[in-house]
Amino acid sequence: MSIVKKISILFFISFILMGIIGFWIDSINSQRIETLIKDKYLKISNELLENIDNTKLVNNIIQQYKLRPLKKLKNAKKDILYYKAHTFGFISIFQENFQDEFILHIKYLDDEYILKTQDEENLNEKFRLNLLVFLDIFVLTLIFLYILKLLSPLKKITKEIESFSKGDLSRRVEVKSNDEIGVLAKTFNQMASNLEELIKTREELLRDIGHELRTPIAKGKFAIEKIDDFSQKELLKKIFSDLEILTNELIELEKLNSSKLDITHFSAETLILESLGKLYINDESKIKIEIINDFKIEADLNYLAIALKNLIDNALKYTNSFPIIIEAKNSQISIINSGEKLSKDLEYYLKPFTQELVQRDGFGLGLSIVKKILKRHFLKLEYDYKNNKNIFKINFK
Repeated sequence: MSIVKKISILFFISFILMGIIGFWIDSINSQRIETLIKDKYLKISNELLENIDNTKLVNNIIQQYKLRPLKKLKNAKKDILYYKAHTFGFISIFQENFQDEFILHIKYLDDEYILKTQDEENLNEKFRLNLLVFLDIFVLTLIFLYILKLLSPLKKITKEIESFSKGDLSRRVEVKSNDEIGVLAKTFNQMASNLEELIKTREELLRDIGHELRTPIAKGKFAIEKIDDFSQKELLKKIFSDLEILTNELIELEKLNSSKLDITHFSAETLILESLGKLYINDESKIKIEIINDFKIEADLNYLAIALKNLIDNALKYTNSFPIIIEAKNSQISIINSGEKLSKDLEYYLKPFTQELVQRDGFGLGLSIVKKILKRHFLKLEYDYKNNKNIFKINFK
């Protein structure tokens, strides 16, 4: 999970908790204020009702509590807080919606008082408290957006690093901030420049070495034809052929470290045919192809064909009987040949210059090249041994 997603989840949890706490506090304060106000004005109302026949005392009570007489009730919506009927009258306390004032309605026989209270400070405090909760949520939202803005360059850095790791050595990060993220971007750019220069230097050196090696090999092959001794001639041919194969495999192995993959879509059957096209097979009966169900692959056809070609070549070299089988089934391509089980773990043979038997042909670079190609494609070579058969599988799921 990305950092942005984690922060977003934490923000929404904090947002919900803040809302719940704000609602809870508002409910508690509303109940508390309502109870206090109701008790206060209930006491005043009872005092007025008890002295309703004494006009002077009633007026003193009205002045004492700073109440304002009203001629009649408005038709506005009211929230009744208290109502109690008496033998010859009633007491009613209510609040008009969205108002901080309360109305006392006292009636006894023909005497009736409709009184409006002053604004309640407690309600103003409640409003201020609610405003503070709202401001907290607002500030929390601003902090969340600001953090997202601070982290946004990380997406650019991650994208450029991924592209760089896939072989695009020209990728750089443009971040102008002077904070830790800016330092990270500058450090990556410096590292990328150093690596690009190092890889280019190594490629040029390898290319020059390969060119210089091919020239004496070609001259040696030409000189061999002038040798009359057949046994010596064949021995030298084998030596120069091995040198040429080794040079080409070393160059191919090094290219895999920096070359950019050409990703296309193709079928498993196309891959098998392309890999067979890279092999020189004098007897087609040595290979049996079984396309049980074809499937689509997204990869570099050329490099993946080289990997499959090396696996087929090894199967041909090390089999005890023909044909070897190339099988495509369930998003897997398997190379199957008869023979003894590998004496060591597969990882041993994926290292350069390792072989099962030293007397066999080759230099032990084939599987190392396979490993590098598959690793570039985020694939893995699997090995199994069943019914006296070695099975090498590439899983494309």
